[in-house]
Amino acid sequence: MSTMTLDTITPRSDRLRWRQVRQTIVEWRRRPRSRAELSRLGDRSLHDLGISRVTANLEASKPFWMS
Repeated sequence: MSTMTLDTITPRSDRLRWRQVRQTIVEWRRRPRSRAELSRLGDRSLHDLGISRVTANLEASKPFWMS
Protein backbone atom coordinates (compact mmCIF):
# COMPACT_ATOMS: atom_id res chain seq x y z
CA MET A 1 0.00 0.00 0.00
CA SER A 2 1.41 3.41 -0.91
CA THR A 3 1.17 6.56 1.15
CA MET A 4 0.27 9.89 -0.42
CA THR A 5 1.57 13.10 1.00
CA LEU A 6 0.13 16.54 0.61
CA ASP A 7 2.97 17.39 -1.78
CA THR A 8 1.96 14.62 -4.17
CA ILE A 9 -1.73 15.52 -4.30
CA THR A 10 -1.62 19.33 -4.07
CA PRO A 11 -0.65 21.34 -7.13
CA ARG A 12 2.37 23.61 -6.75
CA SER A 13 0.32 26.80 -7.12
CA ASP A 14 -1.94 25.74 -4.24
CA ARG A 15 1.06 25.00 -2.02
CA LEU A 16 2.51 28.42 -2.81
CA ARG A 17 -0.80 30.08 -2.01
CA TRP A 18 -1.05 28.27 1.32
CA ARG A 19 2.54 29.26 2.11
CA GLN A 20 1.61 32.91 1.49
CA VAL A 21 -1.47 32.58 3.70
CA ARG A 22 0.66 31.05 6.46
CA GLN A 23 3.27 33.81 6.17
CA THR A 24 0.54 36.45 6.37
CA ILE A 25 -0.90 34.90 9.52
CA VAL A 26 2.55 34.67 11.11
CA GLU A 27 3.12 38.35 10.33
CA TRP A 28 -0.29 39.32 11.72
CA ARG A 29 0.55 37.52 14.96
CA ARG A 30 3.97 39.17 15.20
CA ARG A 31 2.79 42.76 14.73
CA PRO A 32 0.78 43.18 17.95
CA ARG A 33 3.66 41.76 20.01
CA SER A 34 6.26 44.07 18.49
CA ARG A 35 3.91 47.05 18.73
CA ALA A 36 3.30 46.29 22.39
CA GLU A 37 7.07 46.13 22.94
CA LEU A 38 7.46 49.47 21.20
CA SER A 39 4.82 51.06 23.43
CA ARG A 40 6.67 49.79 26.54
CA LEU A 41 10.00 51.35 25.56
CA GLY A 42 11.16 54.34 27.55
CA ASP A 43 11.81 57.74 26.06
CA ARG A 44 15.57 57.16 26.12
CA SER A 45 15.29 53.93 24.14
CA LEU A 46 12.93 55.54 21.64
CA HIS A 47 15.36 58.43 21.25
CA ASP A 48 18.19 55.96 20.62
CA LEU A 49 16.06 54.41 17.87
CA GLY A 50 15.21 57.80 16.42
CA ILE A 51 11.49 57.41 17.12
CA SER A 52 9.37 59.96 18.92
CA ARG A 53 6.83 58.98 21.58
CA VAL A 54 4.04 60.21 19.27
CA THR A 55 5.27 58.00 16.41
CA ALA A 56 5.60 55.01 18.75
CA ASN A 57 2.06 55.53 20.04
CA LEU A 58 0.69 55.85 16.51
CA GLU A 59 2.42 52.64 15.47
CA ALA A 60 1.27 50.82 18.60
CA SER A 61 -2.36 51.83 17.98
CA LYS A 62 -2.52 50.32 14.48
CA PRO A 63 -4.61 47.20 13.99
CA PHE A 64 -2.73 43.97 13.28
CA TRP A 65 -3.57 43.93 9.56
CA MET A 66 -2.02 47.34 8.87
CA SER A 67 1.67 47.46 8.13
